[in-house]
Amino acid sequence: MFDFEMAETDEALAALNERGRNVLPGGVCSSTRFNQAWGRPVYASRSQGARFWDIQGREFLDMSMSHGATLLGHGHESLKQVFEKAWELGGLCSLDSPLHIELAEELCRLVPCGERARFTSSGSEATLHALRLCRAASGREKIIRFFGHFHGYHELTFIAGHPPADQLDASPPYRESAGIPQSMAELIVPLPYNDIAALEAAVERHKDEVGTILIEPVDFNCGCILPEPGFLERARELASEHNMVLFFDEIQSFAKKSAGGAQQDFGVTPDICTIGKSLGAGLPLSAILGSAELMDRYKPVGDVAHSGTFNAPLTSILAGLAFVAEIDRPEFWQTIESLAARLFAGLDDIAARSPIPVRFQRHGSRFGIIFGTREPVINYRQSLCHKPETMLEFCRQTTDRGVYFHDYGGGACHHGFSLAHTADDIDRVLEVMDESLQAMG
Repeated sequence: MFDFEMAETDEALAALNERGRNVLPGGVCSSTRFNQAWGRPVYASRSQGARFWDIQGREFLDMSMSHGATLLGHGHESLKQVFEKAWELGGLCSLDSPLHIELAEELCRLVPCGERARFTSSGSEATLHALRLCRAASGREKIIRFFGHFHGYHELTFIAGHPPADQLDASPPYRESAGIPQSMAELIVPLPYNDIAALEAAVERHKDEVGTILIEPVDFNCGCILPEPGFLERARELASEHNMVLFFDEIQSFAKKSAGGAQQDFGVTPDICTIGKSLGAGLPLSAILGSAELMDRYKPVGDVAHSGTFNAPLTSILAGLAFVAEIDRPEFWQTIESLAARLFAGLDDIAARSPIPVRFQRHGSRFGIIFGTREPVINYRQSLCHKPETMLEFCRQTTDRGVYFHDYGGGACHHGFSLAHTADDIDRVLEVMDESLQAMG
């Protein structure tokens, strides 16, 4: 029952696409899995290490790596032990175990703000439950957030993240999907990232209404925008001065440059954070970490509800323990840093020679591609120079050469390598990127 046939001919692929559309909207289980560069979904047959094979049997060197979730590589050897142990223990769905406590202890040791932890499956779940806690603790409903940052697809924050240029000043703020009530948008105060003056003014104006300052420390979803010196520090000061909760959404930035995430990288400790994406080594696992005082507002010791049948299934917890064991090894970071140095030196050289204006921005194992400029991009408004059609053509060019970049609908987003990539893989990626840009020019 688990077998399927390869779609080796165009007719077979067309039939598979039609079959998918008949039961899945657009033929996919997630909207962004419809690849606009390909004009159809990317149906995969298998993956291993730094590569995957599509349903036609084509091999791709993967520079998405599950949007950063498979940082150890596809099918890391530790997962075999994870599945075997989960089978031995009977799954333990909807029950806690000493292994849950062990992973929480490890995360609280690694992540600076962590004194208590709670687990969820997805990043969207984590930010949703964390924001409920922030509102309960502060007693204030409004949230300061920043243009360009992404905090999940739920109604609490899928607002004013990536508005069209003509909607930046919309009031109430721009809602990013049909079906989000206007009343939810009225609880959001959106600001430009890296603008200390704007943040100070907003805090002063809304200090009696805003209880949370929500930040994605590295804005990977707009081409990898880093915090300017002093910005995170000033956010920390303002939150403390006005009894607001400083919330770092590190679903993406956790374990990309260090085991402690961006709060370790930049030396600023929030009150609460969410981590995930790579935490489950390819399995669904995210976590909320924060101070004991804040986290103990969750039931059963406090008054904030957080529960769910599939919070932290055993298999995901075991995968989390395997992931932490990997990132706790100095050799892990030596490999990541070596590959990053090789890749980013090459990208700088490629950008300088590219016939098309392009900017590569990076943090740890991931980087952004912004077409339309060669200058640094430090906020969402500046990122709007990006050329989506150029990005889609770039993805088509690299596809033809056997390297996969996820298209993100043409958006300036993020890409990266894994522990499974080799120096030769990085050299091949650089060669393909250079060839593709030269062909486009």
